[in-house]
Amino acid sequence: MVVKISLMLFFCLLFTVSALKAPLEGFLPNGNFEKQPKPTNVKHTVIQGKYALPKWETSGLVEYISGGLQPGGMYFPVSNGIHAVKLGNEASISQTIRVKKGTLYALTFAASRTCAQQEVLRVSLPPASGDIPMQTVYSSNGGDVYGWAFRATSNFAKVILHNPGMEEDPACGPLIDAIAIKELLPPRLTRNNLVKNGGFEEGPHRLRNASDGILIPPKTEDVESPLPGWIIESLKAVKYIDRVHFQVPFGRAAIELVAGKESAIAQIIRTLPKKNYILTFTVGDAKNDCHGDMMVEAFVGTHAFKVPFTSVGKGNFKTIRFKFTALGIRTRLTFFSSFYHTRMNNFGTLCGPIIDEVKVSPVA
Repeated sequence: MVVKISLMLFFCLLFTVSALKAPLEGFLPNGNFEKQPKPTNVKHTVIQGKYALPKWETSGLVEYISGGLQPGGMYFPVSNGIHAVKLGNEASISQTIRVKKGTLYALTFAASRTCAQQEVLRVSLPPASGDIPMQTVYSSNGGDVYGWAFRATSNFAKVILHNPGMEEDPACGPLIDAIAIKELLPPRLTRNNLVKNGGFEEGPHRLRNASDGILIPPKTEDVESPLPGWIIESLKAVKYIDRVHFQVPFGRAAIELVAGKESAIAQIIRTLPKKNYILTFTVGDAKNDCHGDMMVEAFVGTHAFKVPFTSVGKGNFKTIRFKFTALGIRTRLTFFSSFYHTRMNNFGTLCGPIIDEVKVSPVA
């Protein structure tokens, strides 16, 4: 009898531990490429053999790169560690990981073009796929970090990063650095806020050295948003920033609108026709030397609001309240920046106003 009770307690404890297991987050196995191929499996910089790169499967011309100045005068930025891989035309790296069917995940990875304007990085987790164009460089060092989301269709997912070969020069190709993953939790509504994930607390894994933030591509490049609840409804990316590297008004994260009217986020909220609501949100600067006269435009259904903000780059912010009347059972909420900005100390880096703590609440 005692043995049976002990076994029951053991299995209950095992079930409890399993149920309380933290969501998946962190680097993929050898996601920072610091586990090197054997010297015999690298010729100059080219990896020899399909399984020569530890934990990864390679196809085509894949180079194993050490960051910094390269022979011939080129410079390759590697901010997360020392090593990275470069994908030649039609080359790819892939890895199969264990996931939970039906769950939303976000990949975070550093990617930069090496020489060609038309370079593209194709991110695939079959059946999902998206092409990230790399013509626009958002940071001066070229080492942009991206977030890309997918919903698992089975308990295993194959991560594929591929260079579709837009350029004829085989020496060109995207440089891939740290690759991490995070399980995204479904956003929840609260009694006093109809906006899901209004504080942007749920988002992709934040790399320790991602000091320029994480670019969230538009929905045309990634159907599933790495910002649960939000749609990137623009031609260009928005930037996900954190408190570690930036001034954030509330919580741990916020959104920076870095590409003017080409950088917009939206959400469709549930409302009651003819009912009055209050929209509140915070506008500011990220204390990243982004100066100038800024303007955030907010659209709630057919209502339009403009919020001017003069930034001196010191992390100031203000909270705005607007009253509106809903016209239907669904109301679209959209934010974008009216102007383009670059950092005062670095004109090669795009920046803009930040928004945080978005709330819509019914008028009592």
